[in-house]
Amino acid sequence: MLTKGVPMTILLTLTLLGLGLTAGIPIGFAQVYGYRPLRITSAIYEQVFRGIPALVLILLLYSGLARSFHILLPAFAASVLALGLRSAAYQSQIFRGAIQSVPQGQMLAARSIGMSRMQAIRSIILPQAFRLAIPPWTNEFSSVLKDTSLASAIGVLELARLGSLISTRIQYGRGARWILIIWIVVALIYLVLTYAGNWSLGFLEDRLRIPGFEMKGRVER
Repeated sequence: MLTKGVPMTILLTLTLLGLGLTAGIPIGFAQVYGYRPLRITSAIYEQVFRGIPALVLILLLYSGLARSFHILLPAFAASVLALGLRSAAYQSQIFRGAIQSVPQGQMLAARSIGMSRMQAIRSIILPQAFRLAIPPWTNEFSSVLKDTSLASAIGVLELARLGSLISTRIQYGRGARWILIIWIVVALIYLVLTYAGNWSLGFLEDRLRIPGFEMKGRVER
């Protein structure tokens, strides 16, 4: 029964990372290259969504909107919005750091040969920032994967939710002694998924690495 929750956990993880990536990259670039109002707005977004606990965000969108404004979001959609927007705040800082790691002279050189600012960002800065962002992005992958367990609070049938349902069903019967085993299996599944994801990202990092241009302080796996 626990394995039935794995596809939902993977789907949540990929959806959250995709949403976070889509929103996080523009926010990161806005903080580095944007005009002052855009930088301030991006900084406020990042501080707000990083400062509010993930579970509070989920309940705010799921229960808060329903009670106060009669806007009833499906549990999956509320989880994706809350955790995805939070991931975007964290990913924006990952990409901000990666963008700032690209030497400033490359932007100046691109402008000197007639490229516009957007052309330089798209063709020169962004590809390098993607490569430099992979090592810290592995940490975000691990965090997002584990954060999917919070979706169980509003009934999303992912891995942690199924573990809780199975434990509740057997806690008053002869199978109560298996509750510890159930949660150990849940933990092992999360561990396997985390390792598989980090290994895949590490492989991608190795394939894209350019000798002499690695990010300083690279963490060995």
